[in-house]
Amino acid sequence: MAKQDDHDAIYKEFAEAVNMTPATLEKFLDTDDSKRVGWKGEDGKGSGESVGHKSGKRIVEIKHKKKADLTDDDYAHMKKVTSYVHRHLAQGGPKDDVEHSDWRYSLMNWGHDPLKD
Repeated sequence: MAKQDDHDAIYKEFAEAVNMTPATLEKFLDTDDSKRVGWKGEDGKGSGESVGHKSGKRIVEIKHKKKADLTDDDYAHMKKVTSYVHRHLAQGGPKDDVEHSDWRYSLMNWGHDPLKD
């Protein structure tokens, strides 16, 4: 029963942290801003897909699943997403032009638009 309780808590926290619909997130993931920001490679400056961009694609997959079909691996990713969103929000964004900031774009890759709060 403890595992189900954990899954219920993770599901609820994920639903609160991810405030973008799958369609909105997919649309954002196709933008240059989405692909430009985030940690890439071992030193964070490599080429290829960022950790956040890859996570965004996984979030879309998770959001399209029924709760009963979620796997332990899905729940682990949901927990990771929630932790990232809370940590990034706590760091705070820029004082000016939040709308066009890398801080916002990074959060959006993880399914959270801070302007939607």
